[in-house]
Amino acid sequence: MSWEKAKSQTVLAMSRPEHFGVQYEINPWMEGNIGRTNTTRARDQWDALHALLAERAEVRVMEPALHLPDMCFIANAGLVLEDVFVPAVFRVPQRAPEVPHFRQWLEEQDFTMETIDGDTAFEGEGDALFHPSADDTPLLWAGYGVRSGLLSHRRITEIFRCEVVSLRLVDQRFYHLDTCLTPLPDGGLMYYPAAFSHRSLETIHAHIPEADRVEVSTEDALGFCCNAVIVGQTLVANHASDDLRKTLAARGLEVITTPLDEFLLAGGAAKCLCLKLDQPVPGPLAAREAPLSPIRTDNVELTGHLLDRGVMNRALDTITDAGGSFRAEQFTPGLRHDQPSACRLRISAPSQAHLDEALGGLEHLGARILTAPVDALLEPAPDDGVAPDDFYSTTIYPTEIRAEGKWIRVTGQRMDVMIVVEEDTARCVLMRDLKKGDRVVCGREGILVHTPESSVENDDFAFMSAGVSTERRVERAIDELAWEMQRLRSHDGRVVVVAGPVVVHTGGAAHLARLIHAGHVQALLTGNALPAHDIELSMFGTSLGIDLASGRGVPHGHQHHLRAINRVRAAGSIVAAVEQDLFASGIMHACVKNNVDYVLAGSIRDDGPLPETHMNLETAQAEYASAIQGAEMILMLGTMLHAIGTGNMSPAGVRLVCVDINPAVVTKLADRGSLESTGIVTDVGLFLNLLTTRLCDLSKIFK
Repeated sequence: MSWEKAKSQTVLAMSRPEHFGVQYEINPWMEGNIGRTNTTRARDQWDALHALLAERAEVRVMEPALHLPDMCFIANAGLVLEDVFVPAVFRVPQRAPEVPHFRQWLEEQDFTMETIDGDTAFEGEGDALFHPSADDTPLLWAGYGVRSGLLSHRRITEIFRCEVVSLRLVDQRFYHLDTCLTPLPDGGLMYYPAAFSHRSLETIHAHIPEADRVEVSTEDALGFCCNAVIVGQTLVANHASDDLRKTLAARGLEVITTPLDEFLLAGGAAKCLCLKLDQPVPGPLAAREAPLSPIRTDNVELTGHLLDRGVMNRALDTITDAGGSFRAEQFTPGLRHDQPSACRLRISAPSQAHLDEALGGLEHLGARILTAPVDALLEPAPDDGVAPDDFYSTTIYPTEIRAEGKWIRVTGQRMDVMIVVEEDTARCVLMRDLKKGDRVVCGREGILVHTPESSVENDDFAFMSAGVSTERRVERAIDELAWEMQRLRSHDGRVVVVAGPVVVHTGGAAHLARLIHAGHVQALLTGNALPAHDIELSMFGTSLGIDLASGRGVPHGHQHHLRAINRVRAAGSIVAAVEQDLFASGIMHACVKNNVDYVLAGSIRDDGPLPETHMNLETAQAEYASAIQGAEMILMLGTMLHAIGTGNMSPAGVRLVCVDINPAVVTKLADRGSLESTGIVTDVGLFLNLLTTRLCDLSKIFK
C-alpha cells in the first residue's frame, strides 16, 4: 500500500474477536471479570462497529490467532505512518505472543518494519496518537507511566521525524493514552484531565488553546468516550453524554455511539479495536528532518538499607513525581537485614529540567550520579542581588563543586542559597549578597552532595534521629537530651537556644535562666517579646499582665511590659539596665551576668522596641547566622518563625531539638531533611522544668 493511496480514503485495520475473553488480569477493568464475557455478544458488537466504520472508511480485517484473547485490540499492534510500521513491545508478557502475528500481517500489507529496543515498552497506537496538523513537522501525543516507557518516545521521534509530546498517565484505569485522549479533526483535543499528571496538563495547555480543549466528565471518561474512532467528521464511540454530544456538534462532529460493553470488561472500546493505517499529518516522511528529542537520561547508584528503611520506594517516587521514568539496570540485595543493598537505575525524563529535579531529589536520598565528572557550570550574576536564572540552590548537606578539574569543598553550608566560586574557593552566598559578575554555580553537573544515611534501626524513638516524640516518649527524650547537653558542657561545646515569649508565659523563664547560669547555653536567639516579658516578670512579677504565681490578672497589668521596655530604653540597653539594678533576675539578667551572646530580631508587631532589637531584618538574619557558627546543638523553644529560620541557616551535623505544644511546628522543622533534628511535643515550661532537674542530677554524677 503506497502512502499516496492511503491519503485518498481513511484506512483502518481490525481483527475479529473470535477468541476474545477475559482470561487474565492486566488492567483494573479485567479484575473480577475472568470468564464473564459473552463471546456471541462480543462478536455482534464488533460486527456492528465494523459495519459503521466500513460505510465511511476502508477497513482491512486481520484474522486472529488461537489462544490470544486480546488480539482483537489491534490498536496496540504498533504505530503506522505512511509505509512504515513500528511493532509494539508489550510490557505485559500475556500480550507479547501477538507481536509476530501483527508483524507478519503488516508486512503482507507492504509496510516496512522499524523496531524499538526490546527492553523499552511501547504499546503502539494505544499510547501514540497523531494530532491533525498542516505544519511541516507532525505532532504525536505519546503516553507513558503505566504501560509504555518514556524512552520509546525518543526512538519514535527518530523514526517518524515528528515532534513527540510526552504525557504521563497517573490513573491505572486509563492505562493507555487512547482511553483518555482523542485528537479532533479541527485541531482540537478531547481528554479527561484527571488521567494526567499536573505537568502533563500544563503541557497540553501549552500546545492547545483553551477554545480548542474539550474536557470530558468522569461519567463520559468511564464510558470510554475518548476511546473513539474518527472518520472524516464522524466520531464513533461506546458512550457520549448529551452535553458532550452538543459540544462536539458545535465543532462540526457527528457523534455515533454503539454498545461495546463486552469489550469494556477487558478495558477496551472502539479505538482499541482499530489501528489506523493512514494518519492526518502532512508528508512525505522522507522530506522531513528529525527534530531533536527533549528526552534526557542519566544513571544513578543507590547503596545502603534500601528496602527496610523505605529508601527504594522514596527514590522511585522521587523519579515519577518529577515526571520521569526508570529502569533497574542492576539490583543486589543484602543477604541479611543488617547488610546494605545496591541498585543502579537508568532514569529518563521528558526534559533536562525534569531530569535535574529527579536527580536533585535522589541526591537528597544519598544517590550517586554515575555520569563522568565534569566541571560545574559557572554563570555571572547579572546584577547585584540577582542570580542567573538556572542557579543551583543548596541543601543543608556538605557539598563539593568541581572547577578546573578539581573538587572544592563549599564553605558556609546552609540551605536555599547560591554557591559563588572565587579562584580555588567556593562559598554559600545569600541571593541579596550577590554582586554583579560573581561566578554562580548553575545547573546540576559538577556538584556532589554528601547525604548521610539514617541510622534508625526500627520504629522506636531515638534521640538524635529525625522524628517527633510525644506523650510517654517525652521523658525519655528529655533524659537523653540532658545527657547530651551535659556531655557538650564537659568539652565546652556550643549550645544555642532559640526561644519565644511562651517560655516566660508558661513559667519557664526561671528554668532557662538556671541553664544559662550553669553554662549550658552559649547564645540566645529570640525576638523583642521574650526579653520584654522576661524583664516585665522580673520587675513586676507578671507576664502579659498575668501574675504567674496566681494565674490572675492584676490591675493595669497590661501596661507592665510597656513600662519595662520604657525603663530599659531610658537606661540605654539591657546591659546598662542590669548594671543599674533595674531588674535582678530572669533570662536576660542571666545572659548579661554570664556574658552569653544574645540576638534580638524585630518584627512589625513589636512594642518599643528594646534598644538592642534589630529592626532591620537583613541585619538580624546575618547576626543569627553568625551566632550559630560552631554550634553543636540548637534548642528551639516555642517559636515557629525563629526556629524554622534558624533551622534553614544550619548545616547538616548540627543537632536541632524543637519543643512546642503544636505538633505542626516540630513536624515542619523535621521536614527540612536533617537527620539530626528531633521534635518534642509538650508544654515548653514543663519541658524546661524537667530538663533543668535532669541536668542538676547529671551534674552531680559528672562531678
